[in-house]
Amino acid sequence: MGQRIDYFDDPAAPAATSLVPSANALVVNDGGEILLIRRSDNGNWALPGGAMDLGESLPQTAVRETAEETGIDVVITGLVGIFTDPRHVILYTSNGEVRQEFSIVFTAEPVGGTLATSVETTEVRWASEAECRSLPMDPSMRMRIEYFLAHPQDVHLG
Repeated sequence: MGQRIDYFDDPAAPAATSLVPSANALVVNDGGEILLIRRSDNGNWALPGGAMDLGESLPQTAVRETAEETGIDVVITGLVGIFTDPRHVILYTSNGEVRQEFSIVFTAEPVGGTLATSVETTEVRWASEAECRSLPMDPSMRMRIEYFLAHPQDVHLG
């Protein structure tokens, strides 16, 4: 597996070569903790999520990716926002693809499953708001979580 390198507002970033719809799930448990994964491709903490497959909707993508990456089954409950900032690009070293950010972030609640890692994750955990703010993560992912924490009833459009 190659590495994932995120660039945000970096003049040295490579130019985007693709745009791939993706979904993240911001899953909150009964204790108010947020479900996080530690990515195996860059070591950063993130919300579970990934690219949309042909034949599925973006909400289905969020549910599938969360189950695959965390072992937790979820239902979608709402929308955090649309994140499509062209200043955020992601280089995948395995094939040289450079994606422009295109992520829809949904809120979700857990309905079953057990925490488990996958080939895409080295750790999976429930994190408090304070822990979310202290764990190493890409600035664009931190922005998604911070937006939700600051504006839980609003939808980010951008």
